[in-house]
Amino acid sequence: MNWYFEVLKKYTVFSGRASRSEYWYFVLFNIIISLLLGGIDFMTGTLDMDTGIGLLSGLYSLFVLLPMLAVSVRRLHDTDHSGWWFFIQLIPIIGAIVFLIFMVQDSQSGSNEYGSNPKK
Repeated sequence: MNWYFEVLKKYTVFSGRASRSEYWYFVLFNIIISLLLGGIDFMTGTLDMDTGIGLLSGLYSLFVLLPMLAVSVRRLHDTDHSGWWFFIQLIPIIGAIVFLIFMVQDSQSGSNEYGSNPKK
């Protein structure tokens, strides 16, 4: 849970590096919270069945949009890639696969142009 709050503390910090743990724990907690809020939206009737977006889950998605973007850019920096590689996801299927490969790669050992290794 600490990883989740650490990312939120760095709400719009796009510089530096983020470890795999920091990124993937943030993704995990976002999925869990989104599912819980989606269930609440469904039970309260605030879920739009056509779009699949509810009031609470929609507000939460807006709240974590910038932190998710920031931690993704920092994770790319950790693998020694520019943050602009985030937009590779705009290419259908192939882009998502390439982005996933970048996210699961191990940290570049030592320092790189984006900072020191977050594992140390």
